[in-house]
Amino acid sequence: MCAHEILRYGSKTLSERAQEIPEFDENVRKLIERMYGVMAEAGGFGLAANQIGVPLRLFVYDVGEGPHALANPKIAEKSGSEIGTEGCLSIPGLQGEVERAEVVAVEGIDEDGNKVRIEGEGLLARVLQHEIDHLDGTLFIDRADADTLHWVIHEQGGEEAK
Repeated sequence: MCAHEILRYGSKTLSERAQEIPEFDENVRKLIERMYGVMAEAGGFGLAANQIGVPLRLFVYDVGEGPHALANPKIAEKSGSEIGTEGCLSIPGLQGEVERAEVVAVEGIDEDGNKVRIEGEGLLARVLQHEIDHLDGTLFIDRADADTLHWVIHEQGGEEAK
């Protein structure tokens, strides 16, 4: 699985709600490792399983403290509001302003199979909400202020996609 195999905008899988993971087993662990690699290769902050065609409620993320995974995530609490720029690996190069909760608490199962509660603010809160949206079949462009959507291209000719 390579970054170029990430599903693109328009794929039916991206617009459907992913299914709960009934059992955290070796197959889930292997999927997490695969997703870590795809996310790192693509240069993203997060990657949902349905972005690689696996319709399960699982995502991986890395906001600079090393990669982590969360299965069957649920937002338990949220507070505040902030507007920030977002992009998506499934729509490379497109960015826009999205309003999100400033602070969130998310519950789920971590990469070791343990029940956890993650509290995040700033970038972590934004990434957690963005990835849970993916699992619900919602893309950032569904929430973005349409007037702020714009294409970003690096000077070297590559596209920016976070």
